[in-house]
Amino acid sequence: MSMAKACIDVQCPIQFVVDLLGNKWSILLLRELFGGDRRTHELLAALPGVSTKTLTQRLRELEAHGLVERRVYAEVPPRVEYSLTPKGQQLQPVMAALHQVGSQWLAQDPCFCVLNTPPWLIER
Repeated sequence: MSMAKACIDVQCPIQFVVDLLGNKWSILLLRELFGGDRRTHELLAALPGVSTKTLTQRLRELEAHGLVERRVYAEVPPRVEYSLTPKGQQLQPVMAALHQVGSQWLAQDPCFCVLNTPPWLIER
């Protein structure tokens, strides 16, 4: 059996991950959650241009794939927080690599990013 045939017969791991993360809002949501737990309004503020509907859809997709956890607190009004699961945390090296390549290609000083900033320096 040729190598090309073997790759056609099984699902490509790269395609699998791209299908999970294949839009800008999912990637940017994950970036924000690497900084810690976030509430809906915090995510909306951190992602200018995303609608509430799109944010909710992307969070539900990431939750369905086991990358994000949603916690609802029994308060009035209800409080909802989102965080990365251990599976979601596994994407850290991928996100850090995207940040590194983007910084090199932009030929600029690194921006403030939760992926390259110690947690104690992140203000929330």
